[in-house]
This record gives sequence, structure tokens and C-alpha cells, in this order.
Amino acid sequence: MFPYLDADVRHGSFPYTNVVLIGLCCLMFLYQLAVGGVGFLTGGGGVETQVFFLKWGFIPEELIRSRPYSTIATEQGVTLSIETPLPTWVTIFSSMFMHGGFMHFAGNMMFLWVFGDNIEDRLGHVKYLFFYLFTGMVATLAHFAIDPSSSTPLVGASGAISGVLGAYLVLYPYNRVKALVVLYVITVIELRAAILLGLWFVWQLFQGLISLGLSSQVNVAFFAHIGGFVAGSLILVAIKLVAHEPLKPVNPRRPYLD
Repeated sequence: MFPYLDADVRHGSFPYTNVVLIGLCCLMFLYQLAVGGVGFLTGGGGVETQVFFLKWGFIPEELIRSRPYSTIATEQGVTLSIETPLPTWVTIFSSMFMHGGFMHFAGNMMFLWVFGDNIEDRLGHVKYLFFYLFTGMVATLAHFAIDPSSSTPLVGASGAISGVLGAYLVLYPYNRVKALVVLYVITVIELRAAILLGLWFVWQLFQGLISLGLSSQVNVAFFAHIGGFVAGSLILVAIKLVAHEPLKPVNPRRPYLD
């Protein structure tokens, strides 16, 4: 499912921060494509892509070891350097701009394009940037908490984008969202944000729970999605409480009668 349009929201300013975040992810994707070649588009890319992921992706076990991995041996017996030139904690943030292939990248950017501008309009450009990075950090640490001994690098903007989705659910639950559904046929559906995002979160929670203890066999960081979504939701709930706003927005299709 790929959302591509939301209705009912009127922006007061251009979403500069969201566009920059998408632009940085695009530049990183092009660089990864240059490193891994055409094979990277489908999740391959060979040893060059693997080395890049190990250098700049977030590896939970590196925090436990308090030092990064330094080398990796290829099947041909060649030793390659995979040591991150910056402190390990930096990979919490660098991993947010990396992706594992074209579908991973395209899906994330569509979600960010549709939902991110609305949160930026509410928070402001600078606060939105800190919100995005903070929820991405919480998402990464949620993944770390579930499997701290994992040596598999975590890459992708999904955790931070999940924070955006959680914030959107709190702010605009009644908004209509159009999404492209690709199954046996390609079709378009329109749902309220509360339904679309609610189902998305339940699916992440279900998948996360059944993946417990099977992390070596699962290549999706479901608990990063869950952690980011919960963090984004709670931050916007707190903002509303401080501003003395009602937690439940007014349904624009059911206005108060005077």
C-alpha cells in the first residue's frame, strides 16, 4: 500500500524541511546506487553495498561492545575495512538516510511526502527537524532494546517516518488519504487517516510480536516502526495538553451546530 495524497489539510507555509529530508534521502540513494550498481535496486549490490551498510548502518552489537567492527572477510578471503570513521552513535542518524533497495526507498519517500508536510506546518521548520531526528532515534533504540546482540545493520527512514505517522494520527485522524494498493490488481482506495494508520500500526505490532526471537530470520525492523510511531503520538499529545487543546479534533464533516 502506497499513500500518495491526503485531503482536507491547508498549509500555511512551504515544507522546506520535509523537502530537504527527502532530498538528502534521494542523494544517499543515488550514492548507494553508484556504489552497488543496478543490483542495489532489488536489494543486492554485492560486497560494496554490504560494506557500506556495515560502515554507516546502525549495528546494535556495536553499542554493547563499545567499539565498532573493523574488518570483514569476503568469500574470496579478502579482508575489507568496515570501521565507521565517526563514533558508533553517529550511525543512529546516518542509518536514517539509507535504504535497502528501490521499493524500500520509494515506499518511505511516498509516506514522508504525504504526511510529513502537515506535521512540519504544525510544528514549524526547525522543530519539525528535531522531531524527525528524535523520533528516528527513539525508533532505532527501540530496535536495539529488542535485539541488542544483533550484528545486522539497521538502515532506513522508516522509524522516523513512523513518528510522523503517529503525529499525523493525533492531529488529523479524520483526514482522507488516498493510497495505491498493489496486489493481484492495482487499485486506489480512500480511507480516513485513523483507519489507514490504525491498521498500519496494528499490522506492525502483530508482525513485531510474532517475530520475537526470530530476528535472524526477519529483515524488517518492526519494533523500530512501533517505537517511532508511539514516540510521535506521545509528543503531539503532550504538545496538545500544554497548549490546552482538545485531544480529539473536531470532525470537519460533523461540525458543531449553533
